[in-house]
Amino acid sequence: MSIPQMPDMQQRRDNRKIAIDKVGVKDIRYPIIVLDKHREQQHTVARVNMYVDLPEQFKGTHMSRFIEVLNLYHGEISVENMETILREMKSRLGAGRAHLELDFPYFIEKRAPVSGARSLLEYQCRMLGSLEEQFDFVLEASIPVTSLCPCSKEISERGAHNQRSIVTVQIRYAQHIWLEDLIRWVEDCASCPVYSLLKREDEKAVTERAYDNPMFVEDMVRAVTEKLRAVDQVRWFKIQCENFESIHNHSAYAMIEGRNG
Repeated sequence: MSIPQMPDMQQRRDNRKIAIDKVGVKDIRYPIIVLDKHREQQHTVARVNMYVDLPEQFKGTHMSRFIEVLNLYHGEISVENMETILREMKSRLGAGRAHLELDFPYFIEKRAPVSGARSLLEYQCRMLGSLEEQFDFVLEASIPVTSLCPCSKEISERGAHNQRSIVTVQIRYAQHIWLEDLIRWVEDCASCPVYSLLKREDEKAVTERAYDNPMFVEDMVRAVTEKLRAVDQVRWFKIQCENFESIHNHSAYAMIEGRNG
């Protein structure tokens, strides 16, 4: 039985002379593989966004081809072959530019500072890849930390207010940087790291560590900047910190963007 020829609506001409920068599919849940410093690989599930550009003369793009490319690399989606996937997207969709975004949870086992109790802590991470003539890759991690207010400590007779903060770091690098290392560098710049599991002796230790190491939101982005400037592999960085204030109904925020070399 022959299949009748169907019209290709996407290839119909559009006369408005307006090119589209990004068109594609968003928020696909898909399994990926992430390099793990201690266990070689970590399997996780990402939210995937895939886009290409669309020249002004075409009415639309073929959305099904994005899924075809994704399925082509099933079980092999990782930072190591992101450029290959982007080239396949460009080829299949006849595009000049292609973009791939992977947003995923990454888990690191941490030990409580005194008891040594082990637990897994989740970090939300992203890989952002683009390909036109050259491949561009950005690694992102959002790291929860504790910050303690220097002003509150200075002016209060008893205690100081602290809060959970999120430091979001994006980097471009010349050589591979492990997520574990990037996360540790940021945690070292905070009043104190956070943990999933703490015994009483641990809670005492992290409370006192934060009290001895007060940080404004400005202090944290500057400290992370100093840390990344000392890493030769880092070519570009963007650091954002948001303090979810415990005594205000708003957040405090700071951002620094810079280059090395």
